[in-house]
Amino acid sequence: MTDAPHRVDRLWPDPALDLTLDEAMAGFSPPDAQVGRPGVAINMVTTVDGRAQLAGSAEGLGSRTDRRLMRLYRAAFDAVGSGAGTLRATGVWLRVGDDLSARRLSEGRLANPTGVVIAGTDPLPTDGRWFSGDESRVLVVGRDNPLSETPPGTELLRAPDERPAPAWVLAQLAQRGIRSFLLEGGPHINAGFLEAGLIDEVYWTIGAHLLGTDALPMIATVPGGSPYADEPRRGRLLSVMRHEDELFLRYRFDAGG
Repeated sequence: MTDAPHRVDRLWPDPALDLTLDEAMAGFSPPDAQVGRPGVAINMVTTVDGRAQLAGSAEGLGSRTDRRLMRLYRAAFDAVGSGAGTLRATGVWLRVGDDLSARRLSEGRLANPTGVVIAGTDPLPTDGRWFSGDESRVLVVGRDNPLSETPPGTELLRAPDERPAPAWVLAQLAQRGIRSFLLEGGPHINAGFLEAGLIDEVYWTIGAHLLGTDALPMIATVPGGSPYADEPRRGRLLSVMRHEDELFLRYRFDAGG
């Protein structure tokens, strides 16, 4: 069943009030593929004070309209992924819903994007709902991960390193025809993609909350120091929308910062 229309104001560019979210997103397209890899975006929700977790997950930080926006973003991409921490914490649900699946099929695309989970060395549960769908799924694990097989329908990729390098993951996805990849966190895997210079766009929902906790931000601290600590990677603001007291921002980061 399709959600009732979610109303937003487009603040920039081309300001317009009281649009449906689907209308406001009608012209959206993901970042272009780069040489040897898909275009990459991250989609995250935080509080006003920049915290991306409430009691260990993002649940409760965004509204129903934010969840619809998340599905609209997903529907535009070839693949949608997350880190293993999210799989352990919430079970991971990377699909788009019945109405957007029907839209993708009408466009000659698969009903859902390819689902991707990226893990390091720790064991993973394989009985969650992510493994039960009929969409294409890729589970990427580190060299020493004890997992040796996955449920039917899930391709297992073993990286040559202890932790899968973002560039290696993207090259593997490109070989499978994936031209756009949406990463939905968590903060540690986002940090790895930032360190490698492999974030092209950021979709950021700011929920009207204050926490004042030590919960993780959208991007965790880069181990060993960030390459952008002294010269921040600069972005360009592409759009701003508002739903009630919530803001939806889109930034683009050109190659080289």
